[in-house]
Amino acid sequence: MGRLATCDGWGSAARVFPGDAGDAPRLLASLLLVATLAACSTVPAPAPGPTTATVQDEIARRIPATVADRTGWATDIRMALTAQGIEPSRENICAVLAVIEQESGYRANPEVPNLPRIARGEIDRRAAAVHIPKLLVDAGLKVKGSDGRSYGEQLARVRSERDLSELYEEIIGRVPMGQRLFAGKNPVQTGGAMQVSIPFAQANAQDYPYPVARSIRDEVFTRRGGVYFGVGHLLDYQTPYTQKVHRFADYNAGRYASRNAAFQSAVSLLTGVSLALDGDLLVPDAPIDKPGQTELAVRRLAPRLGMDDREIRRALAQSDRLEFSDSALHSQVFAMADARAGKVLPRALIPGIRLDSPKITRELTTEWFANRVDSRYRQCLQR
Repeated sequence: MGRLATCDGWGSAARVFPGDAGDAPRLLASLLLVATLAACSTVPAPAPGPTTATVQDEIARRIPATVADRTGWATDIRMALTAQGIEPSRENICAVLAVIEQESGYRANPEVPNLPRIARGEIDRRAAAVHIPKLLVDAGLKVKGSDGRSYGEQLARVRSERDLSELYEEIIGRVPMGQRLFAGKNPVQTGGAMQVSIPFAQANAQDYPYPVARSIRDEVFTRRGGVYFGVGHLLDYQTPYTQKVHRFADYNAGRYASRNAAFQSAVSLLTGVSLALDGDLLVPDAPIDKPGQTELAVRRLAPRLGMDDREIRRALAQSDRLEFSDSALHSQVFAMADARAGKVLPRALIPGIRLDSPKITRELTTEWFANRVDSRYRQCLQR
């Protein structure tokens, strides 16, 4: 970088050659002014950011060569990063690619093995929970849908979450039993290439850059929509983390779950109370006199913290935001825990959560997910 040119000479040039000294001095003054302006113009402009083509090429280059339509995937990823103001660094690009590869293997609407059986099992489970006899369920599935086929026939042919989501939407809208079974809420809550939460997409659709033909739910099952909302969920928030693996854990367990799990571990150390390190610091909508286990454990530290129950509750209510990291509660708990341990404790831990879904056929955890994605991420960086 060159040195910044200063423009102090403008005033001195005017003083050396006042305007009433004749033509020659005025000409010399003009020449000096031009020279000074030229010097000022040597201030270097900010380095330009990468061009659209450069970013697109970088993304495509890091997508595995076996993936079909690498250009199309690269376009949608670039658009998602640009529209949300996320830096297209190689780290961010590889984080996105790692999640896509793990969640769908680069399929915009991936098929789910044995989905008809899984879906029917879920319907029967819900029917039993609200005391609907199996005979009534069977009768409801014999009702013909909008395409002339019965809902049972359509259910037997679903292959993807998009298929199932659309079928559930029609059953809820047209069959009274559907309202009782699903309480008016579509059971399909994730979808697309990055298996992003549909409620998250619906809550963050205000700046969605594409025209919405039907609904945000439907957009999640498109490649562009699934990538856009998945990128937002993964990268469009600040964290205190120094390792990407904790962001990957958050993608599975919820934002700031890794930071909150470390906080739970520190509270457990100080109180001797065994806590589930799941990142959930508050029970949603819990009355102040009926706190959850983590909040109850923190209250044991109240005299040492100099905080009452309501102050603790207000602090824990920040646990889904970055600000909690700078709160007095977080700082004091870790100061005491570090002193007890005789070392600086980690400020982020992968939550110990067992994954539970009808689609999962073996025991999996958030730790398994985060480490799998992190491995793909590191491979991408080297690709």
